[in-house]
Amino acid sequence: MPDLSLHITILSDSDSWIGEYIPELANKLVKDNHSVSIVHNSNEILPGDIAFFLSCGQIVSREVLSRNRHNLVIHESDLPSGKGWAPLTWQILEGKSEIPVCLLEASEYVDSGKIYIKDVMKFNGTELAGELRRIQAETTIRMCIRFINEYPGIVEKGVEQYGESTFYKKRSKKDSKLNPDKTIKEQFNLFRVADNERYPAFFEIEGEIYLLKIEKMTLGGRGHEHKI
Repeated sequence: MPDLSLHITILSDSDSWIGEYIPELANKLVKDNHSVSIVHNSNEILPGDIAFFLSCGQIVSREVLSRNRHNLVIHESDLPSGKGWAPLTWQILEGKSEIPVCLLEASEYVDSGKIYIKDVMKFNGTELAGELRRIQAETTIRMCIRFINEYPGIVEKGVEQYGESTFYKKRSKKDSKLNPDKTIKEQFNLFRVADNERYPAFFEIEGEIYLLKIEKMTLGGRGHEHKI
């Protein structure tokens, strides 16, 4: 258990998928004798030691950042490559099965701060949105806990980013559009990242739009099949 007791704030958007996992992170930190606040608006961030910005799309002012010694974000790419929005989703669509994850200092320029920890998520190619998020959340929690456990020494191990920056654009519902002339297999990665409720996969024929929702089911001992 760490000897240092820290004041920690965790910020996420109120409608973020990671919201259901944040209490697990908070409970782990509290058990290690840290003080933890969970907020959904950057203006509610309290003065303290560490602020985690998890799945947060809010613009945060310098004044808010100054309230804590360190402001940390998690980004799922091999920075500086893959800055921007929804990096995990875009890389799954690119067919990648091993995706780097960085814990870094928030900075004035998006996803450009000093990197303290690098990890990697590994996928077998069958995971759907919920499973992808679970693995993402588990990795996020593990990295946050590691930073706190190794703080403050870990700060000295941080490295500046170098190399060419690339950026992913923000995704919208139209990015879940299928091509009806292609096979399911050809578009399976698009099914994998589709959210059945918020932005389901869809296709258009003769001006009409049709939704397709995907889930896994188990048939006896025959393993998993995909139901569409």
